[in-house]
Amino acid sequence: MYQVDKNTIVGDVIAHDPNAADVFFAMGMFCVACPASESESIKLACLVHGLDADDMVEQLNAYFRETAKN
Repeated sequence: MYQVDKNTIVGDVIAHDPNAADVFFAMGMFCVACPASESESIKLACLVHGLDADDMVEQLNAYFRETAKN
């Protein structure tokens, strides 16, 4: 099962599963396709956008746990 942490690059998450963008969108981060996402960690992206990185990681890992079941 794919897992992320705060140091995972946003672009790597999207490359692994483009549908994971919905998790970012649901939390208010809409720039997952911008050039910065290719080198920006989840931690840094959340800092820039005023979001909680721990919550983002939790939501993403929940998404990947759920998709692994299917």
